[in-house]
Amino acid sequence: MKISPGYLSDVLRSLIGQNAQQYIRGKVIEKAKERLTNTDLTVAEIAYELGFEHPQSFSKMFRVRTGLSPLEFRTSFD
Repeated sequence: MKISPGYLSDVLRSLIGQNAQQYIRGKVIEKAKERLTNTDLTVAEIAYELGFEHPQSFSKMFRVRTGLSPLEFRTSFD
């Protein structure tokens, strides 16, 4: 894209009220929710699929953003 990360964050913040990191995390959470509700993949498999090196990091971010662990989120749809 040939723009700096800071400039990208500034543009996103002015357009949608979120910086690049917040926007990306939101999209990761959306994809995680989709995978948790539509597949039988384990939480670890979903974490790796989404680019996390450690499933624990994924679970922690998911809980912070949603208030539920990935497993709690999944079982809320059963």
